[in-house]
Amino acid sequence: MKKVFVFLLFTIYCSLFTVVHAADYPDIAPLPERKAPNPKAVELGKALFFDARVSGDAALSCATCHNSEQGFTTRMPLSDAYPGSKHWRNAPTLLNIVYKGKTYGWDGRLDDLDDMLRDMITDSMNMNMDMQIMQERFKQDPKIVQMTKDAYGDKNMGTSQKGEMTHYVARNAIVQFLETLTSKNVPFDKGNLSPKAKDGMALFKGKAGCIQCHNGPYFSDNKPHNTGVPENQEVFKDPQRHFTYVAYMMFMGVDNRMNWRRDVGYYTISKDRKDVGKFITPTLRELKYTSPYMHNGMFATLDDVIEFYNMGGGEDRPGMKDTAMKPLGLSASEKEALKEFLLSLSGDPITIDMPKGVKVEYQPIPKWKEVKN
Repeated sequence: MKKVFVFLLFTIYCSLFTVVHAADYPDIAPLPERKAPNPKAVELGKALFFDARVSGDAALSCATCHNSEQGFTTRMPLSDAYPGSKHWRNAPTLLNIVYKGKTYGWDGRLDDLDDMLRDMITDSMNMNMDMQIMQERFKQDPKIVQMTKDAYGDKNMGTSQKGEMTHYVARNAIVQFLETLTSKNVPFDKGNLSPKAKDGMALFKGKAGCIQCHNGPYFSDNKPHNTGVPENQEVFKDPQRHFTYVAYMMFMGVDNRMNWRRDVGYYTISKDRKDVGKFITPTLRELKYTSPYMHNGMFATLDDVIEFYNMGGGEDRPGMKDTAMKPLGLSASEKEALKEFLLSLSGDPITIDMPKGVKVEYQPIPKWKEVKN
């Protein structure tokens, strides 16, 4: 009897250290107001977002992998990539990305939105574009030239002439467009939660412990974590995806790259073995529209994600998983309440019609060297 009593005391003692205290983390909150972007720059940015001339062979536009009718992602587990290659990760949503502020990409290697755009446009596995060629293409389009003058006529960005199209202008205009891709009429932001969703929010902050990583108005701490997400074996079965992944690791200076049979994640950046399998916490906003989930699209539904965390995450070598990953012991009704709260973080669908006159199919100009800008 004495042994049983000691065991119970030990269990209670240990549980005290697994209780999540929401006050220890930035509180979840509505998205703050942002300064309204220049509407003319927004229109230019929207035109460029849908324009295939931003890619090397004009096969892709930004909207190819960030479809406005699919939550500004693709609804595919793994993204497409530049022709001749395939991506090994899921395309993250662009909704509310202007609130992120740092650690862009699943491995967090970029800390600036403009840098992220430059990387996506110039990277050979993404759009494989030379910035100088891109701006020259747009200088040949009278409509784009006029839109640039209208939006940037009082500015000179990367040139001595005000209102001239440059790759600096192009990236800035796309950022201005991204400023418009923010949540609207979100029940959580408006304080319009059902009783069940309120119960779910209490679980989110308490028993379920979601707030440990998903905190602040953006619902992300923007830090890398290993939760034991299983590998998407398609990355290693598809030669194009595997080749693209290996090429990326080579570019990033990852050691032993031919032998890795997992996505090393943040290790790509830190080169610290304890960071293998860590990925930047994604936002939970607008998740109603952005399945499948995780960096490799391994979970098709929100129910799958909740059950994954309820079981304490997945498997990994000892000491690799985040210490916050423990079985939650949520009941069926608690899982339903948590799901209702998570769905309350999504607002009205955000869809954008393609601007008229955008060149979806681009043909090179004959004798282009002889054509004046």
